[in-house]
Amino acid sequence: MSDLIGTMASSASGMTAQSARLRIVSENIANADTPGYRRKLVPFEQLALPHGADGVRAGRVRLDQTEVERIQDPTHPLAGPDGMYEGSNVKLMIELADAREAQRSYQANLRMFDQAKKMTSAVLDLLRR
Repeated sequence: MSDLIGTMASSASGMTAQSARLRIVSENIANADTPGYRRKLVPFEQLALPHGADGVRAGRVRLDQTEVERIQDPTHPLAGPDGMYEGSNVKLMIELADAREAQRSYQANLRMFDQAKKMTSAVLDLLRR
């Protein structure tokens, strides 16, 4: 029985971590056209849970250190004397792929949680007999 509870705790931690990742990805997409914006990344860290289960949690958010795009537009208010300004380093295709991956992982964790819940209910029903 404790294995099933550990499975549910592990799945719940995965859902929490993926929802945090999805929130960061949506912030990146929303700021893709913001000048000087750096893409945020959220690493996952292993987490020890009760009942001997392992879980995961979202780590500290950090900024992507890849170069930001330089854009030529002399009419932009942030443009320097050379007519260039810094864009962002957000690539929409990468963010959409990350969002899809987070969504699929969340769904897989949810299915695992539901399955463990059904199995726990079945065990309790057997014990009541």
